[in-house]
Amino acid sequence: METGVASPVLPESRGRVSAAVVRCLRRTGAPPDARQIAGADPFGDDLQLALYLCYELHYRGFADVDADLEWDPELLRCRAALEWPFLEALRDRATRHESAREALDELLVEPAGGGEGGVGDFLQDEGELWQLREYAALRSLYHLKEADPHAWVLPRLWGRAKAGMAAIEFDEFGGGRAERVHARLFADLMTDLGLDPAYGRYVDAAGAEALALVNLMSLFGLHRALRGALVGHFAAVEITSSPGSRRLARAMRRTGAGAAAEHFYDEHVEADAVHEQVVRREVVAGLLEEEPQLDPDVAFGVDATNHLEDALAERLLGAWRAGRSSLRTPV
Repeated sequence: METGVASPVLPESRGRVSAAVVRCLRRTGAPPDARQIAGADPFGDDLQLALYLCYELHYRGFADVDADLEWDPELLRCRAALEWPFLEALRDRATRHESAREALDELLVEPAGGGEGGVGDFLQDEGELWQLREYAALRSLYHLKEADPHAWVLPRLWGRAKAGMAAIEFDEFGGGRAERVHARLFADLMTDLGLDPAYGRYVDAAGAEALALVNLMSLFGLHRALRGALVGHFAAVEITSSPGSRRLARAMRRTGAGAAAEHFYDEHVEADAVHEQVVRREVVAGLLEEEPQLDPDVAFGVDATNHLEDALAERLLGAWRAGRSSLRTPV
């Protein structure tokens, strides 16, 4: 199943800040100013959707939204005003480690959002097909643009870090084969689960926690000053992917989700086990060899990723264990 190149439609706003951004994208109003943004919860639906809308202009954009708004000065000022409280809140609440080594070593013991008692264990052991469908709908915000925001760091790296990052990205993009691009494989998984594989289809269904995870990699990817944090985020994703994917592959098989649904996670079990070694020995080690002052930034990228994964896991498991949907709108 092809995801196609069509741009998604603008989602429904979730408050005055995101409503103002929507009006700006439609050229019917001005973007929100710093005073309006100041009162918004940095982890809440309104700010996270507003930030998602600004970031999406750098990906596929939206239907009926002019492409030249990507670099509109007023929207860029708005985006900066949205980014600052999000970044500051993450630094305040998520920071746990001072070095990349400490942060990465802990990941091998406590996979973010998927360890003992986490989402991966729940879905593997007792998850039902409707819960797998919800999980896939939420993860589509990430997986249908998988590896895209990480590619922004390539011009900002050198030597071993650049070579290792490019090698992993080449795998993520299918190793030169369109049918093996990981975003394409996830679209096939969605089709197996009876979901719409169109890019951006489930933004309205996703809560702030899912939006924040996608926004995090865009935030890190678009700022050269945050290149260390982007490498930390990338490392956290790759190191936790193989064991997490193994659990999800078992969940897909147990529920009879379909061959493509199983294949996506089986592919990540094998590929990301290799990526884990490359990201630690070449990307992270290579970056810190060239720029040792970025060590705390790499650790922050790991910690911020874990913090947001844990927040999403709490939302999902809280809803599912109560027998209700975790989504804002049904799929």
